Amino acid sequence: MGRDASIVLAGAAGQGIETVAGMLSSILKQSGYYVFVTREFMSRIRGGTNSLQLRVSDTRVGAYSRNTDIAIPLNKSALPHLRKYDRIQGSTIIIGEEEFLERIDDHDEDRVISVGFTDIAKNIGKKLYSNTVAAGLIAAFFDVDEDLAIDYLKERFGEKGEDIIQKNIEAYQKGQEEGKKLAEQKIIKFDMAKTDAAKKELLLSGTDGVALGAIAGGCNFIASYPMSPSTGVLTFLADQSQEFGILVDQTEDEISAINKGVGAWYAGARAMVTTSGGGFALMTEGLSLAGMMESPMVIHLAQRPGPATGLPTRSGQEDLMHALNAAHGEFPRIIFSPGTPEDAFYLTQGAFNLAAKFQVPVIILTDQFLVDSSGNASKLLLDDLQVLKHIVKTDKDYKRYRLTEEGISPRGIPGHGEGIVVADSDEHDEEGHITEDLHLREKMVDKRLKKKYSLIRDAALPPIIDGPETYSKLVIVWGSNYLVAKEAVEKIGRDDVAVAYFRQVYPLSDNTEDLFKDIEQVCIIENNATGQFARLLHSEINFWIPEDGRFLKYNGLPFAVEEVVEFLSNYFK
Repeated sequence: MGRDASIVLAGAAGQGIETVAGMLSSILKQSGYYVFVTREFMSRIRGGTNSLQLRVSDTRVGAYSRNTDIAIPLNKSALPHLRKYDRIQGSTIIIGEEEFLERIDDHDEDRVISVGFTDIAKNIGKKLYSNTVAAGLIAAFFDVDEDLAIDYLKERFGEKGEDIIQKNIEAYQKGQEEGKKLAEQKIIKFDMAKTDAAKKELLLSGTDGVALGAIAGGCNFIASYPMSPSTGVLTFLADQSQEFGILVDQTEDEISAINKGVGAWYAGARAMVTTSGGGFALMTEGLSLAGMMESPMVIHLAQRPGPATGLPTRSGQEDLMHALNAAHGEFPRIIFSPGTPEDAFYLTQGAFNLAAKFQVPVIILTDQFLVDSSGNASKLLLDDLQVLKHIVKTDKDYKRYRLTEEGISPRGIPGHGEGIVVADSDEHDEEGHITEDLHLREKMVDKRLKKKYSLIRDAALPPIIDGPETYSKLVIVWGSNYLVAKEAVEKIGRDDVAVAYFRQVYPLSDNTEDLFKDIEQVCIIENNATGQFARLLHSEINFWIPEDGRFLKYNGLPFAVEEVVEFLSNYFK
């Protein structure tokens, strides 16, 4: 079937779709394939219809695709759900229980295959083994070493006893038998090369990237109120808290979380909060407090569609302007927008150092698609990473807000030296005491805003240009749309089109204007209804992207490779 296989499982929440995907992505990656898993689910704990796509390839993939080579429905509503979003094609092979295939009346009967996963599982012992049967069947379509699967099952079910392990192994082997029958009949077989490079790589999600980056950045305090899709970072750090010395506080609300974070930085900790749009809205007063106190702060803002509760488990890029303008008053901030798990790691790690250096809030802007997707990732390079605290030992004449030429005052913490460290939410003098001296007010604003902003902009990351050395057409993306745009540009096969990937969206680097000097056509891809980054480019560098060059999607689903290919093919002449 080619070098890229797309397998979709769909069923109710709680039916074990994640179990199948977790096992397959692990053993396929260890076998030498590149994998990428995307998740689409309703806002409920049980029931509904969720789906999961597993892409397997001999080259790196990192985007959602509408193409489905194999669909496995796990309940009666699965196939209608997939068809509703154009995820079943004429070429799709559908494999499932007889009762879940009853509603198919317009699909090639040779491509509809009944497999009794449940009956096989019951013969082994229990219905719950049906997921392992399905995993074995799918693995049979690839060149997978059975020992890898057995090792995975032993580790996965080790705490449940030898009997459970052996029955899962038997279930996997029975699934293999069913899959090999189909492969031998040449009904299904994916013939693609395996590589040692894929075996050596990591299997990471965006959540993993952010959380590991926080650990590498020296995070030792996280305060958050759980809010989808950001909660994974909180639970990851909680799981690792004992090993890495992280104090975890699940707060009563987001107001408490941000204020505890600011207080922790004041005391010398390296703190982080993780939230989504509605929670970030509650944090804005605390964010403003950080601005006045010139306190470092790291905020992970995982976007989902709004307003209000919106679509809690879907994806969007609707909070860029929210992150940029939230909180009263004027103060500098840094906003990163990683597009891969690796970038999520490095940008989050660097966020702690930049927050400490410039004494400003740094926002890591992700979305549901990025944090909940997982796949091959390059090994994380740790040797050159440093935890830079930028803390001074105070003397008796210490002034927390000393006016300096560059705008950055020496940051001390209580108990580290002889000085008294005073911080206040009111306007203050150099020592930190409240003042209403209006001449001093001007100097303080210039110090913490204008002078500091200039330094922050000098340190801003430029966009990554992906494509030919010389190009006349440019696709602009930020955040999680990077890899879908990259794959789409590769598929259209033109040598004059490049992708500009902004992993920092504010402030923009000094050379951003130079990107557009000799460009004939520019377009932008965003998951929002108003073209927020296009508007930011216009306001910051006076570059205007025409309305027909803005490909906007805001239904809660990520961009599919196919729809981006179609847009680019029609737009670029």
